[in-house]
Amino acid sequence: MGVDPLSDVLRAVRLTGAIFFDIKLYEPWVAATPTAQQCVPFVMPHVEHLLEYHIIAEGGCWAGLADGELLRVEAGDVIAFPQGDAHILASAPHLRAEPDFAMYRAAQNATLPFAHSHGDESGARTRVICGFLGCAARPFNPLLSALPRLLHDRAAHRTDRWITDLARLAVAESESRSSGGQSVLERVSELMFIAVVRRYLNALPGEQTGWLAGLRDRYVGHVLGLLHARPAHPWTIDELAREAGMSRSSLAERFVHFVGQPPMQYLTQWRMQMASDMLGRGSDSVGRIAAAVGYDSEAAFNRAFKKIVGTPPGAWRRTQTLGSDESHAALTPQLAVGPRSA
Repeated sequence: MGVDPLSDVLRAVRLTGAIFFDIKLYEPWVAATPTAQQCVPFVMPHVEHLLEYHIIAEGGCWAGLADGELLRVEAGDVIAFPQGDAHILASAPHLRAEPDFAMYRAAQNATLPFAHSHGDESGARTRVICGFLGCAARPFNPLLSALPRLLHDRAAHRTDRWITDLARLAVAESESRSSGGQSVLERVSELMFIAVVRRYLNALPGEQTGWLAGLRDRYVGHVLGLLHARPAHPWTIDELAREAGMSRSSLAERFVHFVGQPPMQYLTQWRMQMASDMLGRGSDSVGRIAAAVGYDSEAAFNRAFKKIVGTPPGAWRRTQTLGSDESHAALTPQLAVGPRSA
């Protein structure tokens, strides 16, 4: 079979990365980051969903969701916010501030990665490398829905050096500003996210449910592999059950337990994600794309696509070609960096 569903999803949702900010902060300080949706126009205006993460390159600080408690992060740690939530980084756990967009606006017209310093250099210094990742959220991104609001990868808990080495590479490239450095940072950003997700997957408790937990399950993981390996095949629940060595009812129950929906519903949504990706990337006809994702007729595909996505394939293709500038034009938001007590 040879298909890795996680890699398959990462390709189909068009994961694209960039590291933009190299920030040096001197105590006391607080950085309030707005929601990803508000940051999109400044950071990656053509992406549908934005994820942000921070590499603590030097020192240490407190970080967490804007509506939750802050946790301690140390040099070498990576903290990510997959759902795009507003969040706080601060030199002390009680500090809070209102989001401000001045830094994002300044970075738009600057050489990237954008370097910024704040505070009296006599204070203790923390250095943070801020990375951004764009991806498609619609019509179906099972990885995104399986991730928590906050991911904290602790350097002290790592048994391998991969993430640590990537973090050091990101810092080195941010400092050197060598030719091709931005391309290197883009790839590092993507690899960093994948590495953090893999560590999260490997650390999931046995009772965990969700798509990622399903990948680890002997039976559900096998069926997911089959569906991703041959998405155009006319699968039935009976055939999948035989392949998994289970009864039809046992497979259906186990698949729903982990993935949250029956296998055939998952297959339909995955086919629509594949189709939307093909519609946006190339010039294949709708009929050819329909056949590629398992539909015998263009009409049947059109009905299924409109039901899942909410718009016909042709209209979807036009929106992908036009880009998302118009959808972001109405967003005119204004990283607050400055201490304020909670």
